[in-house]
Amino acid sequence: MTTKTEMRYTKDHEWVIQIDDQKARIGITDFAQEQLGDIVFVESAEVGSELKAGETMGTIESVKAASDIYSPLSGRVITVNEALEHEPEIVNEDPFHAGWLIEIEVTNAEEFKQLLIEKDYYDFIKEGE
Repeated sequence: MTTKTEMRYTKDHEWVIQIDDQKARIGITDFAQEQLGDIVFVESAEVGSELKAGETMGTIESVKAASDIYSPLSGRVITVNEALEHEPEIVNEDPFHAGWLIEIEVTNAEEFKQLLIEKDYYDFIKEGE
């Protein structure tokens, strides 16, 4: 089981955890899902897609709004969370585990080190309140 302290975060409210030296899993944070409200649709990049850090990797639609999701890392999409196709509410229920969005094969491991650690992410959220 992963812990949130092993994760890194973006100011766009995505989280990343390294699965191994070459793979990472990406999702949105609890803060993001709370801001969106009830999620009704998730569209992720297709398996095999090449992403660059900062590029759109999908869209989440909720009862409040539709939001683009940005890839925190560069790499090739190797897996998408297919459960979200029929049960997008999983993102609301468990955003840090069952509600993950995609897994990528990372092409630039240095990008992970540039993301926010947990404390810095939560400080960033508090600054915005």
